Amino acid sequence: MFIIDGCNLLWSIQETGHRIPDSSVRERVSLSEADEEPGSISEVQLCRIIGGYLKLIGESSEIIFDGVGPRDKSVFENITNAEVFFAGPGRDADTVIEDKIQANTAPRRLVIVSSDRRLRKAARTRGASAVKSEDFWKRLQKELRRKKTTKEPAGKRHGLTESETKQWLQFLGLDE
Repeated sequence: MFIIDGCNLLWSIQETGHRIPDSSVRERVSLSEADEEPGSISEVQLCRIIGGYLKLIGESSEIIFDGVGPRDKSVFENITNAEVFFAGPGRDADTVIEDKIQANTAPRRLVIVSSDRRLRKAARTRGASAVKSEDFWKRLQKELRRKKTTKEPAGKRHGLTESETKQWLQFLGLDE
């Protein structure tokens, strides 16, 4: 289970000059050109990209942002493999994440994504893994850019049936 400091990851992406991934990645995470805002990645776009990545690797996450978020939070519903939370008024995401680390009964299964030293230390103290935001983003993009592997048809491994072989021989005029 990933617990992601959403604002920290967004800041890291913008600091390193990363943008929304190319069209091949957009397709894999169900992100359309219309979702793209020039110059930056929105919270919703980030969550969709992360959700697509987590679906590929078979993981889930909680993404926590500072503040109260937009009035209409329905845009954050139905994001694959990710639950999105906002810290709320008077709280920051770091405190919410620390509380989640402390309350978790299996912290060794957690991966905390943040470049914040305080959160990485809290993760290590409880035996959880910690990944810097920029490293997580690089790993995510690398995985999403990999070519999709397709399964070979079962017939390719087992060959043609006897009747299919006869049909092909007839079709090709070799049934003598």
